[in-house]
Amino acid sequence: MTGPLNGVKIIDFSNMLMAPYTTQILGDMGADIIKVEAPGGDPVRGIGPERNSGMGAIYLNCNRSKRSIQLDVKHPEGLKAVLSLLKTADVLVYNRRPQVMERLGLSYETVKEINPQIIYAGLFGYGQDGPYGHKPAFDDLIQGAVSIPWLAHMADGSDPVYAPTAIVDRGVGLWAVGQINAALFHQSRTGEGQRIDLPMFEMMASFVLADHMGGHTFEPPTGPLGYKRMLNPDRRPYKSKDGYICVMVYTDRHWRSFFEKLGQAEKFDSDPRYQSMATRTENIAEIYKELASLLKTRTTSDWLKFFDDADIPAMPLNTPDSLLADPHLEAIGFFSTIDHPSEGPLRNMAVPSSWSKTQPAPSRHAPRLGEHSQEVLREAGYTDSQIDGLIVSKVINEPVG
Repeated sequence: MTGPLNGVKIIDFSNMLMAPYTTQILGDMGADIIKVEAPGGDPVRGIGPERNSGMGAIYLNCNRSKRSIQLDVKHPEGLKAVLSLLKTADVLVYNRRPQVMERLGLSYETVKEINPQIIYAGLFGYGQDGPYGHKPAFDDLIQGAVSIPWLAHMADGSDPVYAPTAIVDRGVGLWAVGQINAALFHQSRTGEGQRIDLPMFEMMASFVLADHMGGHTFEPPTGPLGYKRMLNPDRRPYKSKDGYICVMVYTDRHWRSFFEKLGQAEKFDSDPRYQSMATRTENIAEIYKELASLLKTRTTSDWLKFFDDADIPAMPLNTPDSLLADPHLEAIGFFSTIDHPSEGPLRNMAVPSSWSKTQPAPSRHAPRLGEHSQEVLREAGYTDSQIDGLIVSKVINEPVG
């Protein structure tokens, strides 16, 4: 079987985390991803732990299913080489600011002159029509700009904190996969290429405000911003008698089943706080406090069986360590061990979707810097003598052994 994007060629002119995560997913779907790296390589290569220099853990976890060409695009011959690759590409993905791409000689106007069908997809900080358009951006900055740390403060009064995972980079990366695939569908039907701007700030503003627009959804506003349940300080894993449990008693059916299982079936109808989603949202602080007090009276395993019997969503609270040993992930074969040619045995995560025909799957190990430079240029029509000349002038690297 081949992946759904088999035959699609993508020039991956990106680094760090967001866009490489995007192209890894597209590579797992079968696209040929050619990662173009500057002579120093993707900076994320240096984030440890690592066995060998330039092959750090985060790099390895967002750059599989790709080939790497090390290329100095600031050199005229390097720019010429990139443009040669773009002539036969379906997509260019980048995460530099558009102004930087223009300075490098890789603006959309330049690229579409040599390949009118190309999809020119940029993941960067801010839409180009606003006053922030020129600014650089990182995950932490966008989290702050869209109020994620302040929402944490609103919930419990503590100092604002960033989410301890790259929620912006991963979120925008996933958004970009869908946008690029839709553009490929349009391209396949019409032959048309186009420019797609994927600004982090706007995407995450829509992400956050879809939950927290609240009364400001209406004009004039009918109430404050914010979703009460999400901003409640007791919306957190609950303490049990011997640990923690995560449970979501949410719908009318959940609450009826919950009280019936407790032997208090009449409470759902007799206590007005529980009788509808609206009344529960209005009284969520009291409801969460009562639930938290109750859950302390039994062990986590007792409660998990209770909620399973009542068909109410509940899970244990994993740590990163226990997540690696999770019995469900083990049963479905989520983790496997691969043998990387330079890094040795590595833990590999499966593609988290199941297809009946064209199952996506990792196609290549995460490449060493410039591992495929000569191979890619030969495919673009370069002769061995031309490649040797680029090596001598340090436009590309020497062969990787």
